[in-house]
Amino acid sequence: MQAHPRTARRSIVVPAPSRPTLPAPLLLVLPVLLALPAGCAADGPTAPPTAAPSDPAPAVADTARDDLAALAAAARDRHLTARYTLSGTDGPTRDITVVSAADGSWRVDVPGGALGGTADVALAATPDGLFQCGLPSAGRPGPASCVRLGGRDDAVPRPLDPRVQHPFTDWLAVLTDRRSALSVSVATAPPGVPGSCYAVESTAASLTPPLDVGIYCYQPDGTPTFVRAALGTLTLAGPPGPAPDTVPLAGPVVTGEPLGQQAEQPSPSPETS
Repeated sequence: MQAHPRTARRSIVVPAPSRPTLPAPLLLVLPVLLALPAGCAADGPTAPPTAAPSDPAPAVADTARDDLAALAAAARDRHLTARYTLSGTDGPTRDITVVSAADGSWRVDVPGGALGGTADVALAATPDGLFQCGLPSAGRPGPASCVRLGGRDDAVPRPLDPRVQHPFTDWLAVLTDRRSALSVSVATAPPGVPGSCYAVESTAASLTPPLDVGIYCYQPDGTPTFVRAALGTLTLAGPPGPAPDTVPLAGPVVTGEPLGQQAEQPSPSPETS
């Protein structure tokens, strides 16, 4: 038998798997990742930290309230002699004279300000006190005379109060005081009225609000130019004049009763027998 030649063994060489080459940035990060604790690898991406709640935005400044307070403060320091027309009341249009003197005294003349519109009066505050002066008029013949109502800073009693003096006196302090319960917004000036105007409303439910709600207008120097409120409409009638050093009373101070707002009732005629 013929012998088969010995089959030569072939050795098969399996190539070793090639090691992937990592990008250089990953090579730098990998040691850090390997150094992390084992529990971190399964936690997934870390949630971004929750930001602390921000503080509330500051309240918007009430610019209109600030501007009106500044103008009212200028009006308190404004010394002048001025004439205003008063309309919108039961009677005819009247001329109101306002005097704010250099020493802080003041006087407001109000035609038809007493006895149901038949008597003219002047209200005045001087270093000696608060006075009502009766002026010669149809309802009050005779010379002018004055009656003391109280101290200089006292309020005019309600039965005697014609109210038109308030925008030039005590209401200015209310408009200046930021603690007053008021809401203020910019208003459109009526035609022909100079200065800046503001709508004023009360924010307190009170039977006696500190002032009349309405429209108040002032020039930059503090001159009141227009007021529209429950008392009527006051409009500056011309350029203001200079102020005196102090206001004079319209007449001598006498002992007697002041003139009230209501018209006097006629005395009943005696019955004839």
